[in-house]
Formats: sequence, structure tokens, C-alpha cells
Amino acid sequence: MRQGSAGERILQQRYGTGDQAGRFYASQFSDRLTPMMMRFIGRMEMAFIATSDAAGECDCSFRAGQAGFLRVLSERTIAYPEYRGNGVMASLGNILENPHIGIFMVDFTTDLIGLHVNGEAEILTPAQMQEIDRCTPEQAAPAGRRPVQWVLVQVAEAYIHCSKHIPKLVPQSRVRHWGTDNPRHKGGDYFGTGAERLTAREADPVRAGTAAAGCP
Repeated sequence: MRQGSAGERILQQRYGTGDQAGRFYASQFSDRLTPMMMRFIGRMEMAFIATSDAAGECDCSFRAGQAGFLRVLSERTIAYPEYRGNGVMASLGNILENPHIGIFMVDFTTDLIGLHVNGEAEILTPAQMQEIDRCTPEQAAPAGRRPVQWVLVQVAEAYIHCSKHIPKLVPQSRVRHWGTDNPRHKGGDYFGTGAERLTAREADPVRAGTAAAGCP
């Protein structure tokens, strides 16, 4: 298997990094999970999920849970739960159109190392996941932590993210309001998007009145 995309190889040639990249591919690049990778995934409490739709429009999202929420089913298969969220389902919508997925996990507290896993994803129901993994902790979970769907990932690439620029963080306990719709607990209008739109409507009462009347 020839690692890397055509774009990678073009830039490696342009900037003279081909030998360096070759050493990385030879020593750090795998088409399956090593035992240490599997143990690493099993203790992760967060992951960053990259997907794109059929047109290539990208989205990067965040997933978190207790250690073990990322399920390692084999050296070539992992899965993670999708909990009740804002209803947009951006990542799942992308997967429905385009199965390619990138998952980045990072240890900010102990080893200061990261792991990239790329592959192809499919959406499963909790019942389907139970058939694949009888140990899936699904039925006894509280309502806010009960998976609504699962994402099953067939691993194509797995490789290290070096530690030199990873900051060391100190974990602290906090109350998590799983499954809540309370705006305060979800962050409210932190970035001011709702307030900005309200201001715009108030500044244009004619347009606001038209919208209120139900006109296009």
C-alpha cells in the first residue's frame, strides 16, 4: 500500500521532504491498530471527528464521554456513540453522504501524544450495535447518556501525532448536564449569534414585519 495522497507527494517533492515523509510512513504509519493504539483509544475521554459531505464541505466536531466510550472492537474496527444533541446531526449527515472519516484523539494530561485514525464510517442503531458488541453499555445508561445512534468505523490508517506542540492540561471535575435542553447549561448565546440576529431584525422593522406576517 502506498501511503499518502497525491497532493502530499507533490508537496513533499516541492519542498524536499520526501525522505523525511518516507521515514514517517515506514515507522509510524499503519493500516490497522497496534495493541498500544487500542489501549490508548480505550482510555480516551474525548475525540475530534472530521467529516465532509458529498461536495467536500468539511465539518470538525467534538465527542466526549467516560473512558471506554470509544469502543475498540478489533484491530481494524472501532465505534463511538452519538448522544442526543442539538438535532442538526452535521457529522451523521456528512457520513450519510460520504463515509470517509478522520478521528483525532489526544492525551493532554499524561503522555502528551496524539493518535490519528482515518477510515470509513457507517451509522448503526443501538440494536445493531448490540448485535456486534454484546458488551456495549447501552441499556442501563441514564437517558442523557443513552446512545441514539452509533458510528462504526473501519480503520484504513492509524498514525501518531507527535508530542512537541501538545500542551499539558490539568483535568478538573465539573458537573455535566447530560441530555439537557437548558440554554444556560448548553452555553447559551455565548458567541452572540442570536443577539446579532435580533438586533438586525429590530433595525429593519419592515423586513421583520413581513417575516412575522408569513410572507416570503
